[in-house]
Amino acid sequence: MLPDEPRHCVRRRAEALGGALQVVSGDQAIRFIRHHGVVLESARGREPGLAERIAGEPICGSWWGHPKSQRIFDATRRARASRAVLVCALARGRITYIHRRLWPYFIRMAHRFPRGALDQIHEQHLAGGRHEREVLALPAWVPGEVLRQSKRLLESEAIREISPWLERYGTA
Repeated sequence: MLPDEPRHCVRRRAEALGGALQVVSGDQAIRFIRHHGVVLESARGREPGLAERIAGEPICGSWWGHPKSQRIFDATRRARASRAVLVCALARGRITYIHRRLWPYFIRMAHRFPRGALDQIHEQHLAGGRHEREVLALPAWVPGEVLRQSKRLLESEAIREISPWLERYGTA
């Protein structure tokens, strides 16, 4: 145990992360997101966490203080830059990645999620470590083909495909 580390952090470090996909690069991060469909960047929750997967252990506190922080930073920037990943605030305001394979289903059911949950987020790192957030509202960020696919879907198909996330984060 580190001198200032709370006991609950020690317990979390002793837990296994589970799930087999190892993540050590940006490309592997995108494959991890594709595999799971919906992934949290660094927060803890019901979705897998990318930062913890890269660290190979639970992270207590900010990942910036972790020995693998540069690897986490590089992989999260690669994921955020990918055209196959939506960066949004689906998981109750926390940075969430949704893989493109699920976009038509989420767009079809957008009316069942809180306003802004599926808006695209871009963050700029400014001098001094500050972040500036730019938000592009749904449907402005959606590629035309994905929008057309979503309109062809039956609601029942979309519900079947994304039901876990509708139950966790949906409004009705």
